[in-house]
Formats: sequence, structure tokens, C-alpha cells
Amino acid sequence: MNWRRRVPPLVFGTLLAVSGTASAHVRYVVDSAEDVASALQFLVNVLSEPVNAALVGGGAIAVVVVALAYLWFQPAARDFAVLRETLAGYDDLVPWMLRLSVGLPLVGAGFSGYFFSPIVHAEARILQVAVGFLLLFGLATRVVALVGLLAYLVGLLGEPSLLLASEYVGGFLAIALLGGGRPSADQMLQRVSDAEGTLYGRLDPIHRAASRLNARTDPYDRFAPTLVRLALGFNFFYLGFTQKLFAPGPALAVVEKYDLTSVVPVDAGLWVVGAGLTEMAVGVALFVGLFTRATAATAFTMLTLTLFGLPDDPVLAHVTLFGMVSMLFITGSGPLAADDWLRASEFGDRSRTETNGETSSASKPNQRV
Repeated sequence: MNWRRRVPPLVFGTLLAVSGTASAHVRYVVDSAEDVASALQFLVNVLSEPVNAALVGGGAIAVVVVALAYLWFQPAARDFAVLRETLAGYDDLVPWMLRLSVGLPLVGAGFSGYFFSPIVHAEARILQVAVGFLLLFGLATRVVALVGLLAYLVGLLGEPSLLLASEYVGGFLAIALLGGGRPSADQMLQRVSDAEGTLYGRLDPIHRAASRLNARTDPYDRFAPTLVRLALGFNFFYLGFTQKLFAPGPALAVVEKYDLTSVVPVDAGLWVVGAGLTEMAVGVALFVGLFTRATAATAFTMLTLTLFGLPDDPVLAHVTLFGMVSMLFITGSGPLAADDWLRASEFGDRSRTETNGETSSASKPNQRV
């Protein structure tokens, strides 16, 4: 799989300073859905405070300035080239990572009595546990992923709040595209089936046919990060907008419940606005593929801070997000991304010039194992 990434990561630490840890699925930890004010009035009230406006505006400006400065000066270009080379060696493990990221929370959801999202309670234990375990084993991987996607979409028709777990769409689609990878039961059985003279090869026509299917899908494997990136981008933007800015009541309750204003001494409204704007900014950056690795690292940090900051937030609800942002850190943006434009621009020329004569296999297509 050819996932060459030449845009070095940019650390978005300034955004985290504004948002703190109140950036999770707030409906998972607060029962009340009552809104304390209209979304627009709430935002106006928060930003009408000079200190709040200065912090939000100053943080946004600082991020833009740091991004432009990084693009212009290209510090540590060789360091990032080596990092990309190292990450390229993990490409063949990406399908396994995706299977774990989707399979584990599905098994947990089945045994916990909820359907994909902890706010949607439904008895679908057999379906979710079966899909989850088959993904973990990597058996009939593509078919199982499509079954899981269909189950999610059918559930979404009856329960729109399942949009909170929209990252599953990208996960299922990427798994259906990549297959089981290795290690997986499919890969093991296929090797035995393809070997000349094996008894199993004469009895199992399915895995022999899978070899032809793999040959047809191989050219499209590079789009797997794109699918994951689009799903994650939508999910982060949707959570930031609908769970914070559009309905700030539950988010304010989270800030009060965990006394987050004692962690960072700003008013509760700024916590909510900062968390919402940060999630939305991360979502947009992921969706368009801008500084993808840095944005993925930022998202991973936000999720980690959330787990430590909100001790009763269900960990399983975030496993898929953790795995998918980790995948993007390894692969980068994939095709159809703003990062592609940056690499083709003057900034990309400067980066290649500074690493000229020292580039390695990081700038070469990765070979699928």
C-alpha cells in the first residue's frame, strides 16, 4: 500500500490549552439534556467577555501563526523524514489495528446491552458479539464488516442519535476495503489454500477466490485512510457542534460535575466553547486532510485527557476513535487531502530541498506485505 506522507506533523497544543478535557461524548456522563440557553445567545454571552474573547481569538491566531511559521521554516525536516520512514514500516499492521479498534468495542457493546453507542440501549448481543469476534479473528473479514455497516445504518434510521458513533462507518468501510490483513484467520487460511498440493486448498474455494479479489482491490487500498479521515472528521465536528455549542447545557453540567474550572481557572462557558470549537477545528482539519498526522495526534491527546478528566466516561465508547486516529498517525491523510496540495506547493518544494540527499525509503512507495 502506497501511503507516502511528506507533510510533517504540526503540534496543535495551543488548542488544547483552550479546550481542556471537556471534549468527549458529554451525553455519556450527564443524564440531563435540558438546554440552559439558546446556542447563539450562549455563544454571544461567552464571547462578549473580553478575557474569553481574547483567549479564544488569541488561541486561534497562535495556531495559524505557528502553522505558517512551521511551513516556512521547516524545522526538524530530517527528523520528520525518519519518523515517516519508521511509520511506513507499520503499514501492513493497519488492517489488524482497524479490526481491533472496531471489534473490541462491539463485543463490549453486546455484553453491556447497548447498540454501538452507550446512549442507545438495545438487546443486540448476538449480532454485535458475533461481528466483533469475527473481526478480531479476521475471519470472513470483508463480509462481516459489511454486515456490521448495514446493522449500523439500519439502526441509524430508527435512532438518529447513533450519529454520535458515526466513526464506525469509516471503520467498517476501510476494513471492507483492506480485508483482514495480517495476522488474521483469512490470511492464514488463504496461504494454506493457495499452496500447491494442500488438501485444504481443494476443499476451500472461497479463499482461493479471495486471492483474485485482493488483486482487484489492491489499487484502492490507498483510499482506506481517506475513508477513515472523512468519518472521523465528520464525527469530531458533529460532536463539537451538537454536544457543546448547539446544546451547551449538558456540557456545562459536565464542567460543574467534575469541577473542571478548578483545573483551568476560566469560566464554565469558556470551557464549553473552547471544547466545542477545538473539536470542530480538529474535525475540519481531519475532513479536509490538513496536517493530518498532527491533527490525529491532537485528537489522541484530547481523548486521553478526557479519559483521565472524566473518570466514569465509558472507555469502550472511545476505543474505535483511539484506533482510527492512531491509524491516521501511521498512514497520514491518504489521497484527496489538503496535505497533497501542500506537498505540491512551494512549501513542499522547500521541504524536499532541505532533505535532499538524505531522504530514504520514507519518500518511496510502501510495499504491501
